Amino acid sequence: MDTPGKRSPLWSDGTQLFEWSYTRMIAKDIVDRLRILGIDAVQLVPEDADVPLSVRVRRVNKLAATYGCKNCLCVSVHCNASINGKARGWEIHTCRGQTLSDVYASIFYDEAKKVLSDNTKMRGDWSDGDPDWDSNFAILRDTICPSVLTENGFMDNEDDCRYMLSEEGRKEIVSLHVSAIIRIVEMV
Repeated sequence: MDTPGKRSPLWSDGTQLFEWSYTRMIAKDIVDRLRILGIDAVQLVPEDADVPLSVRVRRVNKLAATYGCKNCLCVSVHCNASINGKARGWEIHTCRGQTLSDVYASIFYDEAKKVLSDNTKMRGDWSDGDPDWDSNFAILRDTICPSVLTENGFMDNEDDCRYMLSEEGRKEIVSLHVSAIIRIVEMV
């Protein structure tokens, strides 16, 4: 909530995106839609207060240990930011190396491309043959089940930010996550 840089600029019309609030809303909507469809889902961070990464990782690993790693997928939802506010687009991250997370990330990328292609740029790192960015984020590196991290636009780019804050943008971001998860559940 109070972490510097985890918010958009204050736009000329007075609107501003706060990553902690926005991503919790998106995660809650994803969980609610999955539950309606009969898919077990848990919102990892429902609190408004910041939850340290080590606690988040422990929560994921406890669920994975209880229900089995093959029955779990951690999806960490974020908004991106750049140095100059000019970058745009949607991207997905996995841990380094080739794992099942890479397969799942490709499904998310495909769903995002279907839903977002008219509204935002698709950003991919194809250096290892798939669209995800190999990253060393704790939520990806330290969890025992497949894990992906989505960056759903750049909150410091006014076009991306306005899209994310729009009703259409919120619905489409939720929809791409739900569609990807459904495809993954059907695979397992």
